[in-house]
Amino acid sequence: MIEALNIALRFALYANLMLLFGLPLFGLYALDEAEHRAEGLIVFRPLITGLSIAAIGLSILSIVVMTASMAGVSLRDVDPSAVTAMITDTPMGHAWGVRMAALALTTLIAIALKRPTARIRLSFATFGAAVALASLAWAGHGAAGEGAVGGVQLVADIIHLGAAGAWVGALAALAFLLFRPLTGAAEDDIRLTHRAFDGFSTAGTIIVGLIVATGLINGYALVGPRNILSAPSTLYGQVLIAKLVLFGAMLGLAGANRYHLTPALHKAIHNGSPDRAIGALRKSLLLEASAATVILGLVAWLGTLQPPLSQ
Repeated sequence: MIEALNIALRFALYANLMLLFGLPLFGLYALDEAEHRAEGLIVFRPLITGLSIAAIGLSILSIVVMTASMAGVSLRDVDPSAVTAMITDTPMGHAWGVRMAALALTTLIAIALKRPTARIRLSFATFGAAVALASLAWAGHGAAGEGAVGGVQLVADIIHLGAAGAWVGALAALAFLLFRPLTGAAEDDIRLTHRAFDGFSTAGTIIVGLIVATGLINGYALVGPRNILSAPSTLYGQVLIAKLVLFGAMLGLAGANRYHLTPALHKAIHNGSPDRAIGALRKSLLLEASAATVILGLVAWLGTLQPPLSQ
């Protein structure tokens, strides 16, 4: 029961903190000042505030559940002094404390997120969310290494988290824009949606490159070349393969969006009939977001399993 709750909390924290980081990041690189001021676009203030408060609650519950899991007791039997020791005496606990401070700061910034200085405060909120997201690396296998190799593994894990957060946040932001009532909408709104998809193509290429590069580093550190053939016989290897298959599906969908569906929307706008192109993009984005959600669940599960190199 505790292990299942631990996996569920890990999933919730991954999803929450990646959205908290990726959404405002998308706003910084994809929207200009006029679009920040436009009503009906992405309303960042309540989103960041709600996600920050939710992350604080999830983090408090997670440290208690992790303590119970490590002590082998139920939640009702967790000793408060053991939770305190977890926070004060372990690297995971220190990272948890940094996360709580970053989330508190991000919440305060979000509450003060008003025009015309929204872009500046959005930058600070993104930084606070980045720190909070990076802290998750200490709750996984990324912090298990030692020496210089361990340091490289930890840095790779942090970058991997950030890149994944940027992708998840962009998917959510694009969904906000795409699932507005665009049928029969003003041409400017539809053109903005096309520009957001088109503009994400460059950022998306960088994000995918970082995910692949850091994923290879983590795979080398956790699986190792000698265990590649035997990994599928382990539960860790099977879950990892499922994750990689879904990631490949996401790459295929992202490629279709960039090279086919987004240009098709541009052409349809010029022809004055964008409804069909919008519908195709919506279906593709739903599939991509669904794959990302399952991947986050698998990542949460992987973090509780023993990788091949440590067996």
